[in-house]
Amino acid sequence: MENTKKSTALYWILFFLSIATFFGVYSIGGGYCSMILPFNVTFFAMAMDLM
Repeated sequence: MENTKKSTALYWILFFLSIATFFGVYSIGGGYCSMILPFNVTFFAMAMDLM
């Protein structure tokens, strides 16, 4: 089996954008920031190449 290294740069960018969105929503809506958490976790897992 050949292991090929795939680029995770897009997922890192999406992860950091979701973190910024999380804090933006937190400053505006408070409790609604938990709706952003699935995006944070998913993009982090994809950036770490866990999925």
